[in-house]
Amino acid sequence: MIDTIVFDLGGVLVDWNPDYVFDKVFAGQPERKEHFFTNICTGDWNEMQDAGRPLAEATETLVAEHPEWESEIRTFYGRWSDMLGGPIDEVVEILKMLKADGWPLYALTNWSAETFPIAKERYDFLGWFDGIAVSGEENTRKPFREFFQILFDRYSIEPTRAVFIDDNLRNVAAAEEYGMHAIAFTTAAALKDSLRKLGVQVG
Repeated sequence: MIDTIVFDLGGVLVDWNPDYVFDKVFAGQPERKEHFFTNICTGDWNEMQDAGRPLAEATETLVAEHPEWESEIRTFYGRWSDMLGGPIDEVVEILKMLKADGWPLYALTNWSAETFPIAKERYDFLGWFDGIAVSGEENTRKPFREFFQILFDRYSIEPTRAVFIDDNLRNVAAAEEYGMHAIAFTTAAALKDSLRKLGVQVG
């Protein structure tokens, strides 16, 4: 029986995409953009900041390694707020209904401690949660067990009675390994159906 619902944020409730900035930076140069994200500002590099590395340190280290890409590297965090596309409204509406129905709601997010305050100020619905664990504040991240365990311990969550929603299949698999029910997010409609199958009525 489910008694707690845990959301990922980016890609589920918040639309964040570097393409909003770098499609313009690399206008007409798709191969150059692909090279940049495959070899310079990689996903692994970004996750180090999600796990607590200071943005300035990350930027200066990368500039030293790839000075020919300095402008583009500095743009990544220099224009980070422009990568926020806004709330994913259909899922925010689901969150609103769950809140109104009294469900305990938590968030477990891979997010830099330095950029998360920008989102908190911009999106009121982040204040609807009973608690949020931010990877950059904890110096760890999904999919590692220690990050999930911080959430469980801090908020007295029993994993087997909680459902976790994330758009990253790696994190979904980790949540299941750690005893949670887990939903791979695709669309708001599919999320509603998956929640109902677990006994969580939405609206």
